[in-house]
Amino acid sequence: MKRLEGKVALVTGGTSGIGAGTVERLCSEGATVIFTGSNQAAADTLCAATGAQFVKHNVTDAAAWDALMADILDQHGRLDIAFANAGTENGDGSIEDIGIEGWNNVIGVNLTGVMLTVQHAMRAMAKNPEGPVGSIIVNSSMNANRAMGNFCAYSVSKSAVIALVKSAAVHSGNKKYQIRVNAVLPGVVETALIVNLIDKSGDPAATRAAYEGLSPMGRMAAVSEVAGMVAWLASDEARFCSGSEFTMDGASTAGMNGV
Repeated sequence: MKRLEGKVALVTGGTSGIGAGTVERLCSEGATVIFTGSNQAAADTLCAATGAQFVKHNVTDAAAWDALMADILDQHGRLDIAFANAGTENGDGSIEDIGIEGWNNVIGVNLTGVMLTVQHAMRAMAKNPEGPVGSIIVNSSMNANRAMGNFCAYSVSKSAVIALVKSAAVHSGNKKYQIRVNAVLPGVVETALIVNLIDKSGDPAATRAAYEGLSPMGRMAAVSEVAGMVAWLASDEARFCSGSEFTMDGASTAGMNGV
């Protein structure tokens, strides 16, 4: 099904994990996809497999955003979809242990980088030939609602981007733009990174069981499932969804078992 035929999409952090899976899915749905990141080798492989276009870009580099968006508009004449996916946990720790460098790194990528993505995507979408129209999707996390004690900055950033999504959605609506802004909140996703952590643990079976046990459904999400939600939010089928949180964590944060 080519729900996104004729649409132009931007995916940040698109060289691995959920980002790469979403690049593949949006391309398969007919979109023209530009994705960013820093891993040139992984990008080359993904471009060869999908026909997507890679631009080396750091989401925290505020000065580089204007050139990136200008290139997209010059080459394609429009922007319809933006998936703010780039994220990191590097340097994180508990509230007692985290250093200011680690805090600034995580907040810089996961919050400031998302703000810059949403800001510049909305400005570009406002210039679309038929008027301000498009879909912006932010990758948050179930940890927005269930914070981790050992990943303080990550938990804070994933909660904060939800407020950013809601603020941007209200602003867009008040401007009478048809630009929608939503968040997806995945639980544990079986990315290559998670599989590698499982395989390298002292007890892979126990580690896998621990990850899978976080969800009452007893499994991790597949990358394709998250990418499918992003594709739906990017499509016209979701054209009245804005300012919303789409949790997909297998009921991990829905409640708790009784004693």
